[in-house]
Amino acid sequence: MWPRKALKYRKRNARGGARLPAAITLQSGLWIFAPRIFGPWIFAALVALGAGIIDWRERRIPNWLTVSGFAAGVAVNTILLQWPGLGAALLGTVVGLGLLLPFVWVRSLGAGDWKLAGALGACLGWRQLLLVLLVTIFVEGAMALAVVIYKRRLRQTLRNIVHILAALFSLRMPGFEVSLDNPESIKIPRGVAMSVAVLLCCILKFLGKL
Repeated sequence: MWPRKALKYRKRNARGGARLPAAITLQSGLWIFAPRIFGPWIFAALVALGAGIIDWRERRIPNWLTVSGFAAGVAVNTILLQWPGLGAALLGTVVGLGLLLPFVWVRSLGAGDWKLAGALGACLGWRQLLLVLLVTIFVEGAMALAVVIYKRRLRQTLRNIVHILAALFSLRMPGFEVSLDNPESIKIPRGVAMSVAVLLCCILKFLGKL
């Protein structure tokens, strides 16, 4: 049953139709293609899961984890795709670090979260990283909304968002009240949000939805 169904999906894919779901790919004996598809995602999920657990418990992401994640991403992509894989891993790291660097400058993003994005970029490449960051925004927004409602600080949070955006567009540092140095500011563990985003994307990838 599975080989016949897999052949049907392969014909549809050749005509520009639906992609072959991962479950069918693995069970139909076409597992030889799976490492290139899921190898980077498996390493990204492991790195993100470790970062999420540590960030939840200690509110920090250690350098050994992000450096190891970067090295693993470069290694797995180089092994699977040779030189193009190496280039994609390095480009993903550059995009992740460069895209989030302004938020580190204005003290609205921690250095650990920033380096985690670079490590995930090494694992996934820049296109998949952008998808993960987009999902992270929604996950973090849901977490922040829950915390704001719980602590009844919606008005102050909206003012802080306006101050941060104004600081970004005017290329200046925001006030102390909206930076990570303020002990009274609401802090969302972005490592946790990014971990959830990676796991969600990984599940969708396995189901053939990405």
